Amino acid sequence: MAEIFKNIPSVNIQAFAALALFCVSLFLARMIVNIQSGKWPGNEMWITYLRVVLGFTFAASIGLGFYSFAGIDILFGRGGL
Repeated sequence: MAEIFKNIPSVNIQAFAALALFCVSLFLARMIVNIQSGKWPGNEMWITYLRVVLGFTFAASIGLGFYSFAGIDILFGRGGL
């Protein structure tokens, strides 16, 4: 399995990580909406916690995405500008 990832450019793996973090952000946003609407159990503390986690995952996905488009590898530290 690790042999497959050796042939993929590291910036592409970084872009995939950005997409994965964005999907996690969408899932967290859906969780927050469901808790606020009362469909799922939870209180204000959970909503605050999930909003903080949502902020970090969304910021990480944006950062990784921008660096991927620029061709700069910040995850593995090889190549780039």
